[in-house]
Amino acid sequence: MVEVHDVSLAYRLSHSTPTTFKEFAIRMAQRQVKYEKLWALDGVSFHVDAGETVGIVGPNGAGKSTLMKVIARVLPPTGGRVIVRGTVAPMIELGAGFNAELTAFENIVLYGTLLGRDSDRMRERAAEIADWAGLSEFLDVPIRSYSSGMLARLGFSVATDVHPELLVVDEVLSVGDAAFQKKSRERIERMMEEGAAIVLVSHDLDTVREISQRALWLDRGRVKLLGDPDEVIGAYLRHAGVDEDDHAAPRAAPLRPVEAPDTDQAASGG
Repeated sequence: MVEVHDVSLAYRLSHSTPTTFKEFAIRMAQRQVKYEKLWALDGVSFHVDAGETVGIVGPNGAGKSTLMKVIARVLPPTGGRVIVRGTVAPMIELGAGFNAELTAFENIVLYGTLLGRDSDRMRERAAEIADWAGLSEFLDVPIRSYSSGMLARLGFSVATDVHPELLVVDEVLSVGDAAFQKKSRERIERMMEEGAAIVLVSHDLDTVREISQRALWLDRGRVKLLGDPDEVIGAYLRHAGVDEDDHAAPRAAPLRPVEAPDTDQAASGG
């Protein structure tokens, strides 16, 4: 479903600190601006099959979110290649493509188009997308008046409105209140049952244990270990000097959240 072959990505860091654009342009013309490459990813390789979930773990700055953006084609790799077969639903920085001055309806069409979907189809789906997010009453309201919870619900609803072959999830399972988390997890669970491949980044190691068939430990842009989630997470915790007993959790059925009471999220502002 997705194949990552020897992927590397470097950011260019400038050592000069000009105070104005004019000064920067002069230094560029005189070739006085020097750059250093910062390797966010370095030779990463793995694959995810249909119906499989691979959880990515690692410390802050390990390159996890960068890897998700490369897989979702938000960032082009410096080296290597990523092969994705089928449609992709990226859940990375939900609502990052929204325009605060536009209405929810307009943003649904805009965000869906940015995700590569047909604009006419998004117009047809807008009412149902808003209804799933509990935002039907606010469909024609500019989203500058939305709370962060409402924006997260709208972004999630748009991103998961299709049934993709690949789902890229970066820390969004913890977004929103209990009712939203329950509803979003149930939708992801249905996608898993329908055979979607999932690449998941989460600092919640219990979640990675529960839903992943394999885990990948990423550190300083490199793959440290890939394999059974319990073994990978155990090695990661030992390396970090953390007591494994503090994070021990039994393997459970995928994404079975605790029941949460129904609430009127739209009225409360998320």
